[in-house]
Amino acid sequence: MDEKDFALYPYTSGASSYVKSLGIALDRLVTSRAMESARVRGKERVLQAISGEILKPNLSISDEQKILLELLSYPFSRILVSSIDDSFLTRRYCLAEAVASYRLLKTQKLSFLREFASDFGVFPDESETGFKIHFTSYIKMASSLKAMEWKLVNRKLDHGNVNVSKEEFARLLQELIKNRVEHNLPMPVDDELVLACESYLGEIREALEEQKSTFGESEFESVETDLFPPCITHAIANTQAGVNLAHSMRFAMTAFLLTIGMTVDDIMNLFTASPDFDIEKARYQVEHIAGSSGTHYKPPSCSTMQTYGNCYAPDEMCKKISHPLNYYSRKLWFRRRDAQSGKDEHVSEKPASE
Repeated sequence: MDEKDFALYPYTSGASSYVKSLGIALDRLVTSRAMESARVRGKERVLQAISGEILKPNLSISDEQKILLELLSYPFSRILVSSIDDSFLTRRYCLAEAVASYRLLKTQKLSFLREFASDFGVFPDESETGFKIHFTSYIKMASSLKAMEWKLVNRKLDHGNVNVSKEEFARLLQELIKNRVEHNLPMPVDDELVLACESYLGEIREALEEQKSTFGESEFESVETDLFPPCITHAIANTQAGVNLAHSMRFAMTAFLLTIGMTVDDIMNLFTASPDFDIEKARYQVEHIAGSSGTHYKPPSCSTMQTYGNCYAPDEMCKKISHPLNYYSRKLWFRRRDAQSGKDEHVSEKPASE
């Protein structure tokens, strides 16, 4: 890997060593006028992560200034994320960095992928279709992937090795990248450092709050989102934060939201932050649950949710119902009853002359 690669994959050990060799102190990165372009790009990285996609520049080995800017923007972006110290932002940023790398990696030559993987302690052998990975490395790389096709039991073992395509290998590397980027985040930052970065933090905070409020306030105004059962609320929070849901939970959440009146497009907007988001595949699955095949699927009962480990933090209302839809309908009934009661009290308090 050369300096250009270090800039595109700044979390690698080679990139870290290269940045250290430059001898640029932290206070210079944060305050020096000469580092302003790197700080602006660092802020841009975080803003792009919030919106869903970090865009990598086209670099050549001769672009020394662009390479330096991209390299230094990475540690500054980590400082900004740490200064805000919001778990939603941290997860979303780490995922966006990993996904941006995945999109580059799947276009690289097999020899580059082998060298890249060695930095993570993975040493694959090339095969006719891509790579052969020892099953212990495969388990390490695929442990956080929930889709059934990634389960080891659904993979053919050949003398202890798992065969994967080039694109699958890049996708597995994405998980290792996300874990490495997430390591030590948020970093310890003192008040002085946060104050020095304040001019860059305001726009990020605004974008973050807008993103977090999108689900509850703008897109789904006709749905009472604060009345959802804990399991659905938890699933939505994880989806928006870029956490992979198990297939059973993804189905339950989708079926629930469709049944209470959300549209296919509403739900597609939720899934855009998913690490495995494939717009065509996702739309097919959501439309299928919505009834495109002639059958409109209902969400599973509470007992089924418990069987699959999808029941999360049940509250007092959960003890009185047997289905997530019952939870929502009860909560909605209580809200409407209380609203009507409030109107009646208001009318009774009016003077007789009115």
